[in-house]
Amino acid sequence: MDFSKQSSFEYLSHPDSSSLSPEDLQLLQEARTVTAQAYAPYSKFNVGAAILLENGALVRGTNQENASFPAGICAERVALSASSSLHPGVAVNTIAVSYHNLNGSSDAPISPCGICRQTLSEYENRQQQPIRLILSGQTGKVFIIQTARHLLPMVFSAEDMK
Repeated sequence: MDFSKQSSFEYLSHPDSSSLSPEDLQLLQEARTVTAQAYAPYSKFNVGAAILLENGALVRGTNQENASFPAGICAERVALSASSSLHPGVAVNTIAVSYHNLNGSSDAPISPCGICRQTLSEYENRQQQPIRLILSGQTGKVFIIQTARHLLPMVFSAEDMK
């Protein structure tokens, strides 16, 4: 019997943002810029997300910390919530995520946390199409992942509750 299983995925890795398409570069620049609006007085780790919707609209979000640490919310979930509130029923095509670490460097891609991965997966299921991710710091490498599903291969979904 073979009990061993493996999960892997491919993603694009760019040495910097200069080789991105104009549309992807613009979205990443929006995510980088909006980090300045984050509320992160405790971690000093400002995160920004920019979403491109199917209708061409752009929605931004930033992390919002709270002295009661579990009460904070990540930039990705702020942007997703805003997009579904402002543009109900409009699918998310791509989300760019960047950060500005006020205590260190900001030159490598970061990946969404577990809650954000679960939320992105739920949005993909809701809209029945993948969400592309563009991940980067203020400078440096850029990762492009074709579907959020790759980040959470053993996702908990509505199917599990049937």
